[in-house]
Amino acid sequence: MIVGLVLAALLSTSVPDVTLADLERRFAAGSDTVFVVNFWATWCTPCVAELPAFDHLARTSGSYGRPIKVLLVSLDAQRDRSTKLEPFVRKRAYACEVVRLNETSPHLWIDRVDPAWQGSIPATWIVARDRRVLHEREFTRRELIDTVKSFLSRSPR
Repeated sequence: MIVGLVLAALLSTSVPDVTLADLERRFAAGSDTVFVVNFWATWCTPCVAELPAFDHLARTSGSYGRPIKVLLVSLDAQRDRSTKLEPFVRKRAYACEVVRLNETSPHLWIDRVDPAWQGSIPATWIVARDRRVLHEREFTRRELIDTVKSFLSRSPR
């Protein structure tokens, strides 16, 4: 029976839609939390290659002396949600929260994240109440950890 419940939970994994405004509300509500937001897609090879680094960060987030929340924000199309995105996420069982960005005009929402962002992925947005930094690049596990530690050392609580 327990195996059946676990299997049912895994098969029902859904990836909710969010807007940039939804993310902004979450940032505002988490006053002492640092959000590590990775923009990615299942069709982006460098994005997929770096996802284990973000999963590791999420699994070890309690060891940084400050709350860290890792969000994987998929840019996959709505039509690919049930056939590509959700099976991809189910198979990997990430510790991070996975959502799909539901925004229609990239030229508008990309500028709201960071006007300097060219729109390429992978891109990682690190957000704290007092500071926001966008990294438009792929990370290794060590580079991601070092980047987050550097961000934390420059952001007051």
